[in-house]
Amino acid sequence: MNLVILGRGKTGSLVAEAARGRGHTVVVFGSADNQGARKLTPDVLEAIDVVIDFTTPTAVVENIAACIRSHANLVVGTTGWYGELPRIKPLVEQSGIGLLYAANFSIGVNLFFDIARAAAPAVRYGYQGRILEKHHVHKKDAPSGTAVAIRNVIRGAAQAELPIESVREGDVVGMHQVTFESAGDSITLVHEAKSRRGFAEGAVRAAEWLQGKSGLYDFKDIFRELR
Repeated sequence: MNLVILGRGKTGSLVAEAARGRGHTVVVFGSADNQGARKLTPDVLEAIDVVIDFTTPTAVVENIAACIRSHANLVVGTTGWYGELPRIKPLVEQSGIGLLYAANFSIGVNLFFDIARAAAPAVRYGYQGRILEKHHVHKKDAPSGTAVAIRNVIRGAAQAELPIESVREGDVVGMHQVTFESAGDSITLVHEAKSRRGFAEGAVRAAEWLQGKSGLYDFKDIFRELR
């Protein structure tokens, strides 16, 4: 495939590396190249199969709008913009493009969502639940998109609203912990990322899956279909 990667940060660079490793042709645009989504024109994207966005919450909505105008499929790994989904969903559907987004493209994290869903009924038996997430000091959004996704999973499974504590320290790639505690015992679920490579490879595999498709997709709903 021909891919455009938006973002030259640590994760964006790994996505480009992973894409080349899987045999794809890659063009990378950093924030200076693509201010105001100026690179995402029909002429530039005509030969592009999928755009992959790992930018910032302030840039991603403009990038999505530009891809909709240019009829280019898009994978979004940026978080912090989900409040715009109700507005963006009908635009995606009307345009006929495919947009796939995720709080986290790690297969392990998406399996962790299922584990958290299975444990969520603990609150019906008097357990108090909470979520802790830790990331590096440069992460711009808090709580993390993954922590919010975990909270939403538990809310859907047990109609409970768990508090989230966010910690920013050092160069922590990502740690998410769910604890259910009662007077008699406690249950602790933890996922800790060792590197960003799992995110990057998942995003590339998501782009492969999205090629030629239309509609709006959440990675957690389709990750089992990946090859």
